[in-house]
Amino acid sequence: MEMNVLVLDDAQINVTLLCLLLKKIDKCNSVSFTEPESALLWCAGNVPDLVMVDYMMPTMDGVEFIRRFRELPGCHDIPVLMITANNELALRYQALDVGANDFLIKPIDKIEFLARTKNMLALRKSQRFLEDRAIWLDVEVKKATSEIRARERETIFRLSKAADSRDPETGAHILRMANYSRIIAEHLGLSDADQQLLLEAAPMHDIGKVGIPDNILLKPGKLTVDEFTIMKRHATLGYEILAGSSSEMLNAGAVIALAHHEKYDGSGYPSGLKGEDIPLFARIVAVADVFDALTSERPYKAAWEIDKALNFLHDGAGHHFDPQCIAAFNAGWQQILEIKERYREENDDKKAFGAEWNL
Repeated sequence: MEMNVLVLDDAQINVTLLCLLLKKIDKCNSVSFTEPESALLWCAGNVPDLVMVDYMMPTMDGVEFIRRFRELPGCHDIPVLMITANNELALRYQALDVGANDFLIKPIDKIEFLARTKNMLALRKSQRFLEDRAIWLDVEVKKATSEIRARERETIFRLSKAADSRDPETGAHILRMANYSRIIAEHLGLSDADQQLLLEAAPMHDIGKVGIPDNILLKPGKLTVDEFTIMKRHATLGYEILAGSSSEMLNAGAVIALAHHEKYDGSGYPSGLKGEDIPLFARIVAVADVFDALTSERPYKAAWEIDKALNFLHDGAGHHFDPQCIAAFNAGWQQILEIKERYREENDDKKAFGAEWNL
């Protein structure tokens, strides 16, 4: 492992001597300066493995240099060796207080210098090993987490598609409404993480339909009051299927499943929630789901014209829908049209787990 040592002393002869001694240490490279300001500038773009600094310098003493050095990114734990002719304890206490790790008294003893330097470089090697190990572990954890989330997304998509397969809707509907939801979230200013979470959780909105009898779910005509009462149970059924999981995605799906049929004016179901009492993800999905349902052809209805569907959304702002969600939908209109065009017909399942699920 190559190690870089920064040597700072206002006397060039001292710098030369220290750099010659450092050559005796295997894989040790030196970077030397006679001006503290130049050394700090170099450290702003490079992190040394060890700093050797003189105390007595005309423009900036060693204590002030160490203080400024410690403030630089990545330099908080770098070993610092102060070299001084001053043997006063007060100076040592001051230097230790700003971050010095060890001291050498001039004139330098060659054997002591090499021993202390090797010890401090060994400390730095251990630091670097731990840093590299931590980075490697972080990459591996992220990789494993990504693979788990990918499998989780695929499972959820297939379950959601299974629920929709009992309904005259398609897998393309799931992809469209999920991406519409993400676009609305983007224009509401939600974080990238929340946008991604909503994109992954939105397909579960109707998963409770697996518990609705076929004679009601597939009925071509208008439902009776009693039949509609049973149909409305799919919201609570979906919540019961998904809630209580250790998965953030499934818990978000549970909230959406339960509340995406609530209406902004409080006339929705199952709880009659009103305004911002309705979870934001559910308010977003309500707009995305209704727009796609209106503009999609089904065995029992023709697809609405886009302008007619837009008018329905605008008329429902403040009543059925959150006005801010409608405004965000409008702001992302070109993106909405791109998604609608991309998923005109059902794509193969692999497409569902690809880039469309990532920001």
